[in-house]
Amino acid sequence: MASQDPNGLVDWAAFSQARTELGANFVRILGYFHEDGVKSVARIEEAMRANNAAALVLPAHTLKGESHQFGAEPLADCAAAIETIARHCVENRYEPSEALPHVVELRPLFEATLALLEREANPLVERRPAAAFGRRPGL
Repeated sequence: MASQDPNGLVDWAAFSQARTELGANFVRILGYFHEDGVKSVARIEEAMRANNAAALVLPAHTLKGESHQFGAEPLADCAAAIETIARHCVENRYEPSEALPHVVELRPLFEATLALLEREANPLVERRPAAAFGRRPGL
């Protein structure tokens, strides 16, 4: 798992714990994360284009929490930064321009993370040890 995630996008121990705790519901809930995440990212982008700090808060908060559930810590951290900036902007009546770098980073980070999570959750993916007894797999 970690060898397929060189950028450390997923805490695989947290992912495994979620998989164990959710049991038979795991794939369904990961599907909800996919659906909700797509919507949250779109809402965040729309709110940023509209310069609407208040509209950034809820989808960023939602994405942050759901990302933590699956061990997607960099994604959760990015969403948390957007949420924190947005809340500060709402309280102080600022435009959320400070959140723009995080919003730009969000979609590619979400898509890369989701691809890893779904690949790992797919029961049809063949899993082989990286190298057995010093030989390359398939030899």
